[in-house]
Amino acid sequence: MKPTLRFAPFLLLVAVLGLAAAASARGPIGNLEGTVLDSKGRPVADATVTLQGSDGKSPFATHTDSTGHFSFARHETGLYDLRAYSNGMFSDWVKHVWVKSKKTAVVTLRMPPPADESVTVTH
Repeated sequence: MKPTLRFAPFLLLVAVLGLAAAASARGPIGNLEGTVLDSKGRPVADATVTLQGSDGKSPFATHTDSTGHFSFARHETGLYDLRAYSNGMFSDWVKHVWVKSKKTAVVTLRMPPPADESVTVTH
């Protein structure tokens, strides 16, 4: 065996182990998905959904499809907060959604009624 090739198997093993360690450094991962609904329970298309760690770090954003569905795939396990934005209005935050390893957490975000829509409250 040539001296330059003698260490090739060792170097290959180190490279493979290094890649495997880097891939698993993120820890366990899970998914989060849900639906954005308007104040009457109808799906909201093209709403912006923001996801961030419950510690306020690492915000991510996506948009809902025509059925109001959104999805955040392959996120580290932990607690997350979400809210939606559409037509100049925000939903309330849904806080402390637990994303578990190899599971999918499901959330429904509800938009407030538009300013021109009246709401009757009875006592």
